[in-house]
Amino acid sequence: MSIPATLALSAALACATVQASAQELRSSRRSISYHTIEIHGLKIFYREAGPADAPTVLLLHGFPSSSRMWEPLLPLLADKYHLIAPDYPGFGNSSAPPPSGFAYTFDNIAGVIGELTAKLGLSRYVLFMQDYGGPVGFRMALAHPERTSAIIIQNAVSHEQGLSPLWEARRRYWADPAHELEALKANFTSLEATRQRHLGSSPRPERYDPDTWTDEYAFLTRPGQAEIQTALFLDYRTNVASYPKWQDWLRKTRPPTLVVWGKYDPSFAVAGATTYRDDVPEAEVHILEAGHFALDEATDEIASLVRDFLARLDGHKG
Repeated sequence: MSIPATLALSAALACATVQASAQELRSSRRSISYHTIEIHGLKIFYREAGPADAPTVLLLHGFPSSSRMWEPLLPLLADKYHLIAPDYPGFGNSSAPPPSGFAYTFDNIAGVIGELTAKLGLSRYVLFMQDYGGPVGFRMALAHPERTSAIIIQNAVSHEQGLSPLWEARRRYWADPAHELEALKANFTSLEATRQRHLGSSPRPERYDPDTWTDEYAFLTRPGQAEIQTALFLDYRTNVASYPKWQDWLRKTRPPTLVVWGKYDPSFAVAGATTYRDDVPEAEVHILEAGHFALDEATDEIASLVRDFLARLDGHKG
């Protein structure tokens, strides 16, 4: 065979191999879908992944993110679990009426997400809570304890020990919102605060995608968001007041508990993680080399810990 013919045959074989390999590939995101459902006149957006008949995990996002924060994790759990990740009213792709049209309180948000689970027919689920997801999720758990089979905590505080010194300015806003509003914005909703919420004190800032905080800041500067977020944060003081009630529920119920905590978080101290053992002595607590949004830096580690934890749950059905 001539050299040109040999080269042509080699090229054809290589092309066939590439095509065969490409045909064998299947995206790990193939089961993720995106939906909107109407609840009390609001369009509530949610992400769904995994088999509908598998055990259900309800993923509750933090501030100022949305269900988008769970995107890195969804493909790593969707082979065995049914995942539902909603956007709260005022966040992400859900409706964001002005505070005159919807009272932005954690009670109301928990009520809307509770109604979402009812409409989707979710009678039993694991609560996976991050940041604002904690106040939303604990309200849901206390309202319908029969629905919660276990809890996963990721930088969501239920104890005063978890609040860092940054909360001093935030407490001043609760006490005097009219005069402390600008200080709150600098501390809480500015571009630098949004960036620092991700990076914290991490020694590996090169591992953080800057799109995370620039996208969140773009969300925070949408028309009407300043009013929505400051109104909701004023209600955050009710969460701190509710800590003893949540702790009491944990002590009495002692649900299977997994805590995965990014230790570089500038807002929530590591003590916020370890104190869960005061309420649930059997709680599994892992302190990670990560920040407030631990999935930024520790996606694979969190996925492994969550899969191991879920696999140990006895008789859980979604």
